[in-house]
Amino acid sequence: MSAAVSRADIVEAARGWLGTPYHHQASLRGVGCDCLGLVRGIWRELYGAEPEIPPPYSRSWAESLGAETLAAAAMRHLQPVACGAARPGDVLLFRWRDHLPAKHCAILSAPDRILHAHDGAEVSEVAFSPWWRRHLSHAFSFPEITD
Repeated sequence: MSAAVSRADIVEAARGWLGTPYHHQASLRGVGCDCLGLVRGIWRELYGAEPEIPPPYSRSWAESLGAETLAAAAMRHLQPVACGAARPGDVLLFRWRDHLPAKHCAILSAPDRILHAHDGAEVSEVAFSPWWRRHLSHAFSFPEITD
């Protein structure tokens, strides 16, 4: 792992992915990515090689597995943060229903903005609206962050 990075470095790297088309399981800036691919790509830009490569996954993996697979992977490589204490540069996980595992991730780019990739659109920066806040389930910081 390389030297520590700042929150500004993370947000800058994430914004470099703006406009990347959505592509399930991909992680190539400017070519295609999904939400996990976005986080993986940012990791590679800031730290080098990924700590683990995810196995192939279906679009309905969270519903079919019923386990907190995404949150568990984040716990292995990122630092947990209280959801209310998340800061720009942190990774946010969302669940669509209370009884389902988290299956979407984004980068908090400002106190009121997130960057994410979602089906049918390009990587975009959007308002961290009340709807998103209601679905927030976990927050994590990248390792070795400097402020």
